[in-house]
Amino acid sequence: MIVSRARCTNGPDQPFIPTTVERRDPGPRDVLIDIAYAGICHSDVEHARCLRGGKTIYPIVPGHEIAGIVAAVGADVRQFRVGDRVGVGNMVDACGVCENCQAGLEQYCSGGRTMTYNSTGRDGKPTYGGYSQNVVVDEGFVVRIPTGIALHNAAPLLCAGITMYSPLRHWRAGPGSKVAVIGFGGLGHVGVQMVRALGARATVLDLTPDKRDDALRLGAHDYRLSTDPDTFVALANVFDLIISTVPIHADLDRYLGLLARDGVYVNLAVPTQPLNVSATALLTNRRSIAGTRSGGIAETQEMLDFCAEHGIGAEVELIHADGIDDAYRRLLAGNVRFRFVIDNSTL
Repeated sequence: MIVSRARCTNGPDQPFIPTTVERRDPGPRDVLIDIAYAGICHSDVEHARCLRGGKTIYPIVPGHEIAGIVAAVGADVRQFRVGDRVGVGNMVDACGVCENCQAGLEQYCSGGRTMTYNSTGRDGKPTYGGYSQNVVVDEGFVVRIPTGIALHNAAPLLCAGITMYSPLRHWRAGPGSKVAVIGFGGLGHVGVQMVRALGARATVLDLTPDKRDDALRLGAHDYRLSTDPDTFVALANVFDLIISTVPIHADLDRYLGLLARDGVYVNLAVPTQPLNVSATALLTNRRSIAGTRSGGIAETQEMLDFCAEHGIGAEVELIHADGIDDAYRRLLAGNVRFRFVIDNSTL
């Protein structure tokens, strides 16, 4: 077994503390990764603080935005070599045989996915995430990080990036499309760059004006306040695609009113209450509401290559491992531009 330094929390109200976790010795298809950086996702906070209703396995070591360097490979590994720059997202295993896995859509595995942390592996033991020194992962769930993206800027792409890229590709955002992104945070600031690179027109809808300059700098064509009633008048029936990155409980009908004919509203967040919508809002313009779950491994690699080609990366604030609790507080308060990333050398 490999002993790995890590940071864990032992309860929803407990601070993060130094600890060690055991990693399996690399098997024939395994890749041992020395983790350089780990992004902090809102999902990390939700699991660590047990905000999703009693589904947390303590002690928990979060982190599913992992960027690092290959330290060792198993005898049957063919895709990676020692020294390669690689990443791991929110999955480390899936059944591999169901229809979804066979289609390269492991995120919808009907046989049961194994998540990077707060899950149970095939060996029956809890999985531990990227707030740690290293990790051992089957090569089928490792992706290559192109040299054009710095590792600390790449880490958040393993969740925030693919979560935005997958719906943009699925609903064919491109030249001539008009896309609105609700929320200009960890996901939204990456998504806007992608929309622009795909050749579509990007509009940001956010609560406050303080992110306007950043949004325009990163590629948004327009920035509107969702708190301004005039926004919903001026942009009525405009968008082909709206992607919501925030768990809003506002009047969903108002946002659907921004969709053009056959427009789609894609919800990425997990609100604590059910979404409410009137039938009339859907019937008008033949609108749709959809959801999507991250992306598969092949699509994640495609996303990273796309980002490298177009100079897209997350804008991050590097933090010391001792600063995780403070980062969580700031993240919940919306005080980050635009993603916290742990420098794992500080573990």
